[in-house]
Amino acid sequence: MNRFDYVRPATIPEAIAAAASEGAAYLGAGTNLLDLMKGGAARPTRLVDVTHLQGLDAIERLADGDLRIGALVRNADLAFDRAFAADFPVIAEALLSGASPQLRNAATIGGNLLQRTRCPYFYDTASACNKRVPGAGCDARDGDNRLHAVLGWSEHCIATHPSDLCVPLAALDAVVEIEGAAGRRDVPIADLHRLPAESPHQDTALVQGDLIVAVRLPAASRALARHARYIKVRERTSYAFALVSVAAALDIEDGGIRDARIALGGVAAKPWRDKAAEALLKGRAPDRAAFERAAQAALAEAKPSGDNAFKIDLARRVIVRALMRAAAGAPDRLPPLPASPFATSAGEIDHD
Repeated sequence: MNRFDYVRPATIPEAIAAAASEGAAYLGAGTNLLDLMKGGAARPTRLVDVTHLQGLDAIERLADGDLRIGALVRNADLAFDRAFAADFPVIAEALLSGASPQLRNAATIGGNLLQRTRCPYFYDTASACNKRVPGAGCDARDGDNRLHAVLGWSEHCIATHPSDLCVPLAALDAVVEIEGAAGRRDVPIADLHRLPAESPHQDTALVQGDLIVAVRLPAASRALARHARYIKVRERTSYAFALVSVAAALDIEDGGIRDARIALGGVAAKPWRDKAAEALLKGRAPDRAAFERAAQAALAEAKPSGDNAFKIDLARRVIVRALMRAAAGAPDRLPPLPASPFATSAGEIDHD
């Protein structure tokens, strides 16, 4: 690990000023950053500890009905907030699908949004990686790439974004509040993360010194609470990142779909949402035929980036399953294994 400065500012403006210089990085729980530093994949010259900043650890219901989640709220605290889970069950289910209980107790909402890719070539400093070292090349293109992207990738990078939380946030039109040198601004989460194109090292729309202070969920998204599910398919149930994950939410009235949301994880460098596929569901009955058409549309532009063609068919199937689960209704309480594709709400095995 290289040498670095450590500072603990008392206010948000002090934090932004401390992080303004090139090479500085914010430190929250550090569940991702410290791993990257230990392996040499990240070499910040200054750590700006934001864990003691006031006002960033609250869950607030605003006067206009929006919900505001401070960036330092812990993943577990948000998932187990009963009022939150009742209004946004698909997010609670995604949070409890991620990592281990120990990590969920430490990890923060703001940090979750800024996780770096889990591409093994990014972590291995002996490998060529355009995301870690711009212009170095991409060993994943001809390497072990069965876990890599099938949507939105470029010849410069085929890594995927690892977050579970960001997938339902994308489905529900969350907005990210950012403080920076030019003041506060709101960024739709759809615009926060970037596809790789020719600049895969630029993961997000943030600039040096920008600090995520909160995430807002629009009041209108509560209309989707009765029919919303998150399914995550991974190589082992206990603790793994998604091969494919799907957040599905429906607003159903009088037997017809008034609104539909579909977002995918594990398939691209950002949470992937396809509004054209969602549009196919509006006004239709919530049945398997409609869901299969939407799933076909959502993966229409997908192409394998190596050995991962299986992900395309897998994603189609998981979309259909997630929509079927959503149509059946959100569970009164989260299942024993949230997001397991084979567990019913009662914990039974379901192979339909």
